[in-house]
Amino acid sequence: MLKVMTHRKPTGSRSDSRGGEAYASPVRLWKPILIVGPSWVGDMVMAQTLFQCLKQRHPQCEIDVLAPEWSRPILERMPEVRQALSFPLGHGALELATRRRIGKSLAGQYDQAILLPNSLKSALVPFFAGIPKRTGWRGEFRYGLLNDVRTLDKERYPLMIERFMALAFERGAELPTPYPRPSLQIDPVTREAALAKFGLTLDRPVLALCPGAEFGESKRWPSEHYAKVAEAKIREGWQVWLFGSKNDHAVGEDIRARLIPGLREESVNLSGGTSLAEAIDLMSCADSVVSNDSGLMHVAAALNRPLVAVYGSTSPGFTPPLAEHVEIVRLGLECSPCFDRTCRFGHYNCLRQLMPQAVNEALQRLQGTVVEVK
Repeated sequence: MLKVMTHRKPTGSRSDSRGGEAYASPVRLWKPILIVGPSWVGDMVMAQTLFQCLKQRHPQCEIDVLAPEWSRPILERMPEVRQALSFPLGHGALELATRRRIGKSLAGQYDQAILLPNSLKSALVPFFAGIPKRTGWRGEFRYGLLNDVRTLDKERYPLMIERFMALAFERGAELPTPYPRPSLQIDPVTREAALAKFGLTLDRPVLALCPGAEFGESKRWPSEHYAKVAEAKIREGWQVWLFGSKNDHAVGEDIRARLIPGLREESVNLSGGTSLAEAIDLMSCADSVVSNDSGLMHVAAALNRPLVAVYGSTSPGFTPPLAEHVEIVRLGLECSPCFDRTCRFGHYNCLRQLMPQAVNEALQRLQGTVVEVK
């Protein structure tokens, strides 16, 4: 079943028969736009740049996003999005009949679909829905499924956000500058509820550590290095919160175990204990964040947190964190970026030889940054 979540009230109002205010939809000049969203946290955060461009071009347009259910907390925090449509199929599953059924349920509701994934499967629902204009980059034999097919010039659009943003415009159009930045909006009520649930207080500065990476080992800065950074900040009077999925819980415990008693108690491992919504709300409280190149790195940037991003096998030249107060730390060895999930040489030197001192110095450079907690 396709689940729908609406989190924006329609603009405009009218008086009802009792003298109160009732919301009414404005007269639409066009139907909403359907976005087929990506399957990774960081990519979903960066997709907001497309939504922002669409809103800049057509301020009255309404945007619905068809995406995995896990992405709902991200989309809920994007004011440009009218509805999140929960896509029930897992990554890689074809299930043609289910895609046809979903497409038919959306028939007649949209004038345009914009596809961010390049897979053939992602093009099926808009095709079955009969959406008149179906826009996306050429990939996986999608001719016929798409009728507004773009050919990607990687030199012209080296950044992922450029590739997303370009789909908001006619082919060949110049992208407006400066580029928009993702900006997630936090509800103070849900943030206070998350703080209370986990017994957290803001009586001391908060260092958020994000030591995981779903991509693989080649993105993970070693636990012992994270522990040294945590120790340094705790000795300065900070507290440390560790974020991640349940797969990162053991890494968080390893980092805490490397802290001596008396310091260990000033850290808390939230990995796997929070929902994504709670993690976003709690990370908005951080005074600084240290993260691998991961989805949470992009979340921290979209929350405008002072951020140190640690890169190993990947490159900030493709998916950099998009925020004002960012320090990127990397060694730039001859063998990197390789974009491999595991080190082909087995040494992971691009991460292991990146010492904690470099990250501590980056944190010091950011420490004079005063950023309002939204």
